[in-house]
Amino acid sequence: MAIVIVGMLDEREEALQIVKEQIERRGHQSLLLDISIGTGAIVPSLHPDIPPEEVVRLGGGTIDQVKKLLLTDRNKATSIMAEGLTKKVTELFQANKLKGIIAIAGTTGTLISLKAMKALPFGLPKLLISSFLNAPIPSNRMTDYFGSKDITLMHSVVDTVGLNSLIKTLAINGANAICGMVEGWASFPSEKKPSIGLTEFGFCEQGADYIRKLLEKDYDLISFHATGGGDQVALDFIQQGLLEAFIDLVPASFSEYLLGGNRAFGPNRLNVAIHPPFPYILAPCGFDMISCGPIERRERDDPLWTKRKLAERKILIQDPLRVQARTNPEEMEMIAEAVAESLNQSSNKEFIKFIIPQKGFSSLGKEGGALYDPHADHAFVETLKKALDPKIEIIEVDSDINDPQFAQVVTDCLKEILKNRRSL
Repeated sequence: MAIVIVGMLDEREEALQIVKEQIERRGHQSLLLDISIGTGAIVPSLHPDIPPEEVVRLGGGTIDQVKKLLLTDRNKATSIMAEGLTKKVTELFQANKLKGIIAIAGTTGTLISLKAMKALPFGLPKLLISSFLNAPIPSNRMTDYFGSKDITLMHSVVDTVGLNSLIKTLAINGANAICGMVEGWASFPSEKKPSIGLTEFGFCEQGADYIRKLLEKDYDLISFHATGGGDQVALDFIQQGLLEAFIDLVPASFSEYLLGGNRAFGPNRLNVAIHPPFPYILAPCGFDMISCGPIERRERDDPLWTKRKLAERKILIQDPLRVQARTNPEEMEMIAEAVAESLNQSSNKEFIKFIIPQKGFSSLGKEGGALYDPHADHAFVETLKKALDPKIEIIEVDSDINDPQFAQVVTDCLKEILKNRRSL
């Protein structure tokens, strides 16, 4: 078994050679895979174990075709190489010839390598040395690239072309890192508990912890940070069939989408149970606020702040970057109607429960909290009751979301749904 090294020899030969030598010095076999597409000026003297011609062929093209496409359709050219690389590393893994993968790349090489790394199973060591973070890509789009895979990114800070003291250090450290990951690799247990997904963030973390403690004996609880990107990962896990059920304490990336907040995900955020049968439990945590930081937006007449008159509302400034403004009754009614419309499309509605903590949707929304507004919360609940299909049960709990009583109701509902599904 080998550690696969991926990169463009016509751009990064020196760094790739250092990685190769360092890996072999540590006693591991290396397999150098060249993804050059003709953009670099180097005529490499280092010979790859797998040349770009073989990779491109697996992607359905030829190296000459790819080089011509670079002038007219760069995306198509890199897509062919990415497809070929994905097929090759998958083939190596299935043949038990791959025990880890490392790539050194700029933006183009990163996008080619990421597709292949994402195709490899969770737990297999994957390391990417890249200047990708220097690209003008919004942080909330990063999950589109790294997705739900455990890819370790070593930010190169500088470009990875040529050779200098910084690149040499990165190459040596990266090679030692992937070797250490391979040497200390831990596999999944052969028998594991069913996995339950759980969204949470800081304003419901105590309630989430109570739920974990009630379920961890029988289930593997996987938490997703509900900040938009984490929501994408949760939905990816559901689509891959990795979760037995989903406890969505913080579906607020849906309301953030409706209102224009920072944690926005998109219109399909609640389409979890459209295809049957999937146990889905929701709570309204996060619907009681809009993420609108940094605070400088208030001073520069940001459209979100001016359109919704956020400066006139209750506000919590966690720090200069994170700011939460209270949603008003009209917005809460709009959120409830949109939530109901989305959930009403679901099949097997008996597997969906909406659990409402009457004394506070979050730690900020309970009595004494910075965003306490029971009138707005009431507007949400009453609108939801009118708009939601009666086949989807609404359960009200006489507590706030961080109370053990609420956690007990959530776990009881989950066990009931799972029992009913098994009986089918």
